[in-house]
Amino acid sequence: QVQLVESGGGLVQAGGSLRLPCAAPGRTFSSYAMGWFRQAPGKERDFVAAINVSGGTRYADSVEGRFTISRDNVKNTVYLQMNSLKPEDTAVYYCARSSTNKRWVSPHLYDMWGQGTQVTVSS
Repeated sequence: QVQLVESGGGLVQAGGSLRLPCAAPGRTFSSYAMGWFRQAPGKERDFVAAINVSGGTRYADSVEGRFTISRDNVKNTVYLQMNSLKPEDTAVYYCARSSTNKRWVSPHLYDMWGQGTQVTVSS
């Protein structure tokens, strides 16, 4: 089954940085917006950032100015650069493909998901 593959998670101190890549098969990537979500224990899966095919971006208020989403349409990879990390950023981070080229906030409008990668920020 076609699936997205995230990597790059780990343990980092507050104030540090991580970069999360997400690889996708070409035919699943080139025509769709891509997004990142995160889910902390006992909480819902929350929107983090999204990017459309032409590079337009959208961010959650909680990460605006600290996180950057980007995509490489040749490598079929989307990235989440996370700077100035805080303990409240601790979660499993998921990459997802939008059902269209729109940068939806709702996870229900994304139709393909990765397995998730754990990010833990220590204080």
